[in-house]
Amino acid sequence: MKRRFNVTGSCNPQRDYMVRLDDRLKKIKEDYVDYGSYFVINRGRQYGKTTTLKALAKYLSGDYIVLSLDFQQMGTEDFADAATFAHAFANALIEKLEINGLDDRKELLKPLTEVINRDSNSLKDLFTRLSRMCRNSTQPIVLIIDEVDSAGNNQVFIDFLAQLRGYYLARDEMPTFHSVILAGVYSIKNLKLKLRPESEHQFNSPWNIAADFKINMRFSAEQVAGMLVEYEADRQTGMDICAVAEEIYAYTSGYPVLVSTICKYIDEDLSGSEDFESPKAAWSKEGVAEAVKNMLKVSTPLFESMVRQLDLYKELRVMLENIIYQGLKIPFSPDEKAVSMGLMFGFLTEKNGQVAIANRIFEMYLLNLFMTEEAGKSEIYLKGDRDGIGFIRNNRLDMDLVLKKFVEYFHEICGDKDETFIEKNGRKFFLLYLKPIINGTGNYYMEAQTRDARRTDVIVDYLGEQFIVELKIWHGNEYNTRGEKQLTNYLEYFHRDKGYLLSFNFNQKKEIGVKEIQVGDKTIVEAVV
Repeated sequence: MKRRFNVTGSCNPQRDYMVRLDDRLKKIKEDYVDYGSYFVINRGRQYGKTTTLKALAKYLSGDYIVLSLDFQQMGTEDFADAATFAHAFANALIEKLEINGLDDRKELLKPLTEVINRDSNSLKDLFTRLSRMCRNSTQPIVLIIDEVDSAGNNQVFIDFLAQLRGYYLARDEMPTFHSVILAGVYSIKNLKLKLRPESEHQFNSPWNIAADFKINMRFSAEQVAGMLVEYEADRQTGMDICAVAEEIYAYTSGYPVLVSTICKYIDEDLSGSEDFESPKAAWSKEGVAEAVKNMLKVSTPLFESMVRQLDLYKELRVMLENIIYQGLKIPFSPDEKAVSMGLMFGFLTEKNGQVAIANRIFEMYLLNLFMTEEAGKSEIYLKGDRDGIGFIRNNRLDMDLVLKKFVEYFHEICGDKDETFIEKNGRKFFLLYLKPIINGTGNYYMEAQTRDARRTDVIVDYLGEQFIVELKIWHGNEYNTRGEKQLTNYLEYFHRDKGYLLSFNFNQKKEIGVKEIQVGDKTIVEAVV
């Protein structure tokens, strides 16, 4: 069977191209399961949790009896009350024993059957018999539950966690599961956010026994390259594997589904297309950029989930806007509510003690989302939309003219605005002006390494040609000169001879306009507004 890149469910190495998980599974087993830890794998949507759990269940099966459940496969009615849940949970375990070929093990089956045959069970009744099952088993039992945050009645689930905790603390006297692994998007400590407001007082942290799960589930560039090695062995495209892997990583920071989606686009949509006639042409930096552009045009479950969370958690949205538009540096504190939410959903990460957006694709998507929402009420966007076609000559973007026209319009629209307004909104206005000009053909992103409250580097890609534009707030001549030098270094990194500098200047004696200067062997088009 021809393997593919899978973006719609758990991956199977026999069916799908995927990063090998052997090292990850070994570490989870040795550091957590063998030690008897109870822990939570809490990661964002489509982060490879289910794939990891399925592989882990198989990996552990030699040393343990593994009972692996998915709460998504239990109906809302199964969580109606404790008695109903106890019955459904025992049934699910019996079914799992049958699937695993262990349904002849009386020491496992009998206690569960007793739960089924009783007219009514409390959670205590259920756990009394689970304890008996664990005592009688010839092997330690590991319980894995995926999608724990999909429980239909959160209070029943919290009571279930409390029972697990109680037996864990008393495990020397009352045998219980050797290790328990829970997986979902919401961390247990944040599960109260899914409770009804009137029920929040019932939440009392029933999972403070959990070990801190520190396994990195992002893919490294090396791991992406390893996956591409397998693909190349099958398809023989002639690609530069390391270069392509590095470029994919640059956009995704190893977020699993984003990695697979880029590869899927290149393999199924770009290879052999009009713009990429050969597989080798598609499996390139240009092909990766085109795949990303296509991704951002499609509504995916991951992006839909992101929009829902931003609607629910307004403080998280405000934080993301401040980071993107203003380069605001926010100290990293995982207990701050907006930061905690962003980390939990996979939108944010920590970088050098500051809060950062998790990857370039998320940043590009959020930027497009925020600006699309503002476009209809933005005069500067309408100016760019009106003039757009005039900036394209022989399929090349005339960035010199873009800056010249922006300076004119900015002075016209914002000339009477105060310094605070311009400092807060200046960069947003330029991005709004640029968006309709390149929309559908080019794309752009802000370079995270250089972005701060004073300067931001925007990388514009139009039909394979890159333009480096530095946006900066005026802070004196010395800072300006330093900025020019920084831009030339960046141009050197991107192998470009020409760059662009847009300065938002509040000096009363400033000269508004566009000029061309030479810094070493680099040409800089400097625009002042």
